Amino acid sequence: MSNLLPKAQAFALRGAPPFHLQLRVGLAVLSLFLLLACIPAALAHEFKVGDLEIEHPWSRATPPGAKVAGGYFTVINKGSAPDRLLSISSDISDKAELHQMGVKDGVMTMRPVEGGLEIPAGGKVALTPGAYHLMFTGLKRQPKQGEKFPATLTFEKAGSVKVEFAVEGMGETGSGDMGDMDHAE
Repeated sequence: MSNLLPKAQAFALRGAPPFHLQLRVGLAVLSLFLLLACIPAALAHEFKVGDLEIEHPWSRATPPGAKVAGGYFTVINKGSAPDRLLSISSDISDKAELHQMGVKDGVMTMRPVEGGLEIPAGGKVALTPGAYHLMFTGLKRQPKQGEKFPATLTFEKAGSVKVEFAVEGMGETGSGDMGDMDHAE
């Protein structure tokens, strides 16, 4: 305790730092705080239509010559009635379909989903690699990492909403690219 008294006296005798230094430090701290506060907004990638929220639509970059790309996102239904994803369209491909992957008798299968995908009232459905997902077939150009491409999702009750798919790296967030996978019709 006796060591603290001389240090406190020395600090008191020196006085407070000059005002301009305090101002600069304060502005730097405020700037850093504002920058960090903006990061979630910059990363937020959500769309809304009716009672539905579409979170972070994304795709993977594809290698040259790939004819298909996948699309993924989560739909949250904040309403009291179910809705249904009926169709998808995009200028990046000739066709876009909702698919479901699964394993049957030890063999991975992938089939188009007939009749749309139900989004339960008060629930959510995630389109992810290896499960429900979108397939953009007949690519008109290759999605490249860092870019975005537009698409329109059409729901039975909420209607249509334009979204942007953020293109991530080929190997990101899961199980490799599906660029050359054959899809049963």
